[in-house]
Amino acid sequence: MASPGVPASSPELPERNCDYREVQYWDRRYRGAANSAPYEWFGSFSSFRALLEPELRPEDRILVLGCGNSALSYDLFLGGFPDVTSVDYSSVVVAAMQACYAHVPKLRWETMDVRALGFPSGSFDVVLEKGTLDALLAGEQDPWTVSSEGVHTVDQVLSEVSRVLVPGGRFISMTSAAPHFRTKHYAQAHYGWSLKHATYGSGFHFHLYVMHKGGKLSVAQLALGTQIFSTPRPPTSPCFLQDSDHEDFLSAIQL
Repeated sequence: MASPGVPASSPELPERNCDYREVQYWDRRYRGAANSAPYEWFGSFSSFRALLEPELRPEDRILVLGCGNSALSYDLFLGGFPDVTSVDYSSVVVAAMQACYAHVPKLRWETMDVRALGFPSGSFDVVLEKGTLDALLAGEQDPWTVSSEGVHTVDQVLSEVSRVLVPGGRFISMTSAAPHFRTKHYAQAHYGWSLKHATYGSGFHFHLYVMHKGGKLSVAQLALGTQIFSTPRPPTSPCFLQDSDHEDFLSAIQL
């Protein structure tokens, strides 16, 4: 069964990459989203399904962070995972998704900032994010040395994710950011999880990180985690990867 929607026109690009962090930009972008085809950051469900489904159980309570107008939540429902709650800080897109998927009352949509989730601790078995952290880090000037503001923002999100996960729960993050940029954020002992990494996609590879609440980080991962508080020297010729959807900010968020 295909997802609702009609072909979408090219999305409105912001004047500055840092505008991707602002709710006002997303409100403007998503006006009329109920009548637009889903816009998928870093691939559609089919591109990472083989990696994702082994981490899921039909009875899981799943939370999708920064859902936008992605079909991910609906695809999960169709795939046999019916208990899905999706949040976004744009009330415009939340209202659009509620209208778009009104025929699926089991799907829940709420306006919420991922840095301050309004759910009790231990509310979910699985938390998913696809491109949300990337958008919050957009505008960073140096992908090797994230600003203190950027580090704090990511820590706010990940601390909330850890809080709302049950023991044994899973956090799954899909991104364009390779391990040498992103592992240092995830590999913090106070989140109380283990970490593994995989890639997906053909031609250009995206990255999928799985964190198990109650697991442990390796010594090597913990060492990488300490880099978040230091100033590493970048290699001579870093290679910055871009997504094929031509969104300008993707060249600046390998973080």
